[in-house]
Amino acid sequence: MSDTATIAPTASSPAKMKKTKLKPSFLDTVKKYWIFYVMMLPAAALLFVNNYIPMAGVLIAFKNINYTKGIIASPWIGFDNFKYLFSSDAAWVITRNTIGYNIVFIILNLVIAVAFAIMFNEMRSKFLSKFHQSTMFLPFFLSWVVVSYLVYAFLGVEHGYLNKVLLPKIGVDPIEWYSQPVYWLVVLPIVSTWKGIGYYTVIYMAAIIGIDNEYYEAALIDGANKWQQIRSITLPLIAPVMITMTLLQIGRIFYADFGLFFQVTRNAGALYPSTQVIDTYVYQTFLSMGDIGMSSAAGLYQSVVGFVTVFLSNLVVRRFSKENALF
Repeated sequence: MSDTATIAPTASSPAKMKKTKLKPSFLDTVKKYWIFYVMMLPAAALLFVNNYIPMAGVLIAFKNINYTKGIIASPWIGFDNFKYLFSSDAAWVITRNTIGYNIVFIILNLVIAVAFAIMFNEMRSKFLSKFHQSTMFLPFFLSWVVVSYLVYAFLGVEHGYLNKVLLPKIGVDPIEWYSQPVYWLVVLPIVSTWKGIGYYTVIYMAAIIGIDNEYYEAALIDGANKWQQIRSITLPLIAPVMITMTLLQIGRIFYADFGLFFQVTRNAGALYPSTQVIDTYVYQTFLSMGDIGMSSAAGLYQSVVGFVTVFLSNLVVRRFSKENALF
């Protein structure tokens, strides 16, 4: 026999004692965190009732609704509702206006809100900082009906502040604002930004406050000025919040704020070339005629395109930075 013998591992050897860590099953997870699932049930039920059950209404977009027969028994017409939607002369105009305005709104909400958030964070007086934040946030709670009257008080032809007070002082004749579409390419972004900028500013302000002051102290020791601190510390650290907010807005790029384009413009027909969007077109053309099939087709079109847009935008973000992607 050989002097050296191979010793097989026994039950007490490390090879046998080492155990593989099994992944807990779904039932084990439920048993461990059951209290959290119970707490989640009311919100999950509300989400299911409000968001998922109504999805059955998608069938309406593919049917010619007969109110006597009901939704289920109404005849199928395939994509005829979509064909009518895109074959109209206004299809290109409303799509162009909806996308164009939303791109402008997204850019303004990002740039201006981040700028104001940084400025408020740099204010020495915390009281004034809170005061300005509250003042900017106030228009967000106003209804579009109230905002429409405020805009009319400025732009009214006979009694508007601009036509009666400001323009005569600089030697400009009164302007018929509600019959000149070109002016609303500027008016609507201003009104939208004024009303919603406080909301985005508060969000970015909260993100900036969460940054550790040690970063700024280290940069100050290295001799960095304020602009260098903002460019190298503030903006990179709040970039995930900026990307998330931008992606959420991109998801609704085919949706338009109905109150802004219907109430503020007072539904003036002369302004349609620059103010008519998908939502107002659906209301005026389809809902006013009682054709819910056309309305559902337009809504489904907006939802699908919005989903695809968010998905593609997230892929672009994920390509450059996986940490900042939504999924």
